[in-house]
Amino acid sequence: MSIGKIPYKIYLNEEEMPKAWYNLRADMKEKPAPLLSPGTYQPMKAKELEGVFCEELVAQELDDHTPFFEIPEEIRNFYKMYRPSPLVRAYCLEERLGTPAKIYYKFEGNNTSGSHKLNSAIAQAYYAKKQGLKGVTTETGAGQWGTALSMACSYFGLDCKVYMVKCSYEQKPFRREVMRTYGASVTPSPSMETEVGRKILAEHPGTTGSLGCAISEAVEKAVSSEGYRYVLGSVLNQVLLHQSVIGLETKAALDKYDIRPDVIIGCAGGGSNLGGLISPFMGQKLRGEADYRIIAVEPASCPSLTRGVYAYDFCDTGMVCPLSKMYTLGSGFIPSANHAGGLRYHGMSSTLSELYHQGLMEAVSVRQTEVFEAAEYFARVEGILPAPESSHAIRVAIDMAKECKETGEEKTIVFGLTGTGYFDMFAYEKYHNGEMSDYVPSEEELAVCRSKLPRIE
Repeated sequence: MSIGKIPYKIYLNEEEMPKAWYNLRADMKEKPAPLLSPGTYQPMKAKELEGVFCEELVAQELDDHTPFFEIPEEIRNFYKMYRPSPLVRAYCLEERLGTPAKIYYKFEGNNTSGSHKLNSAIAQAYYAKKQGLKGVTTETGAGQWGTALSMACSYFGLDCKVYMVKCSYEQKPFRREVMRTYGASVTPSPSMETEVGRKILAEHPGTTGSLGCAISEAVEKAVSSEGYRYVLGSVLNQVLLHQSVIGLETKAALDKYDIRPDVIIGCAGGGSNLGGLISPFMGQKLRGEADYRIIAVEPASCPSLTRGVYAYDFCDTGMVCPLSKMYTLGSGFIPSANHAGGLRYHGMSSTLSELYHQGLMEAVSVRQTEVFEAAEYFARVEGILPAPESSHAIRVAIDMAKECKETGEEKTIVFGLTGTGYFDMFAYEKYHNGEMSDYVPSEEELAVCRSKLPRIE
């Protein structure tokens, strides 16, 4: 098979790596709505947020106008351990599908955390260390974020306390042990360690947890522990900022060969991977320099964009965090124990929510058996075992390539492969044994959660 001038893997060299993060909000005419105080429902000021988050991260969170933030040298040096990551031309997949489409994927799984999460974890740990903190607390769904943060904290000598969604804690014991190997303490959430955890367990006995529950516990632990702050692996503006290295590298690699994508696809849970991947492309779209079709893919079991409402809601189940205007299913929504743990969140990034609301991107939801069918197909053809989260994007990329075969269109498709699935074999086992189900919440269930949304005048 001749591959022409485009190599299988397009790499940048160290000098071509981004030296600044790109702030997508700077190019948005309609900015994301401000965070609101859970006590007063008024816009939160920096001083209020600094009781929960690191000071410099608060500055990044609230800045809607600065287009670029310089990446500190210490962080760039850490990035060099695993970045730049490759942009891969999926020649084998194209050939197997018999499609005229050209398929590329940005692979973020070549580090010990197995995902893109390390891009923001090392940044947040750096700012915590710079502030002189003892440690940080966080939540984790599937475990990629907790693993990444434990690595970053180990690097900077910080204590790391992780609240892991209970069903993932039980389904992914080896991910848990990687965190502990790097020195983190890991607690299944909801737990009896915190007041909010005890309350959730009393109201929902036997619950398998959610990211919203784990966030509540991690925030409570941070604000009640001297010398600690809370850090988050998705959703927040600061996280999308750090993850922009994914999209900046992707665009630079495509530009090397004068490749212009028609479609950009990413899985969507809280928004970190998707926001990072699309950031420079969406920036061009906002500035009127180019146009792209951008698709967010979410699980049918937790469809915040496709079935949620655009409203202010609490970012956590315990209602102790700020309120964000976002597409949400309701902070009380506890999704089924599906196997894409990193996508098990009731809401979506305020930035991505605003872009979706403006019609600048699309969203689709897919069932998990269809996702694992695509994951297995991709693994057999391309040789990489994908994480369940990433496989949502794979599902839609394959379906689009098949459509191109039917229509004869030669579209260029780019998707994000956020990480590997080597700690997700319990899920693959369920799929292979025919024991995997497709839970989709009913309208009645969602209506109950929507009815409890806070009423903001």
